[in-house]
Amino acid sequence: MIGVELITKKELNILFLGAHSDDIEIGCGGTILKIIRNYRVNAVKWIVFSSNEVRKKEAQISAENFLQNVENKMIEFRSYRDGFLPFSATEIKNDFEQIKKSFNPDIIFTHYRQDRHQDHRFLSDLTWNTFRNHLILEYEIPKYDGDFGIPNFYIPLDEDIVNQKNEIIMNSFKSQIKKHWFTEESFNAILRLRGMESASRYSEAFYARKILF
Repeated sequence: MIGVELITKKELNILFLGAHSDDIEIGCGGTILKIIRNYRVNAVKWIVFSSNEVRKKEAQISAENFLQNVENKMIEFRSYRDGFLPFSATEIKNDFEQIKKSFNPDIIFTHYRQDRHQDHRFLSDLTWNTFRNHLILEYEIPKYDGDFGIPNFYIPLDEDIVNQKNEIIMNSFKSQIKKHWFTEESFNAILRLRGMESASRYSEAFYARKILF
């Protein structure tokens, strides 16, 4: 949850959670760039739960580029099996408890609760189970399932931020280029749709289920 004090807070601590190596960037990369541009960020903790050696290297490069203007950043990778996160529930739940003890974020970005990918949905549930008094924004990821919902929190993005987001993603994740959905056209289509909904040109949209003012 969020209070008025967050609006006037001089420095933000932000936690980004992603099941796979490019999830955070695709879901909220533009918002990351906008926050860093417009607010003072004290610390960022960026955690990817499933990766392999190739994807880890790509994601490290990507995260470093998105966070290049953040001095205090912790970029971490776990080695849980892709597609099987719910079957490592005990270990990942313990991992979340350690994260909570080591970092107290003002804002948390995690997956959409109704995402049809089991890894995404599982991390979203654990985020809400672990962090009970925080602002949590759930981002959306395009995929075959067609599982987009009706978001209620929009971040308008200038075109230069959209271009920067796309450039970092496309240049970082070379192993994904051959996937039919991994294109700037796909990413921009979502941003344009959410922009239309929020009376702007481009926006990233989120699901904010509890906000306290």
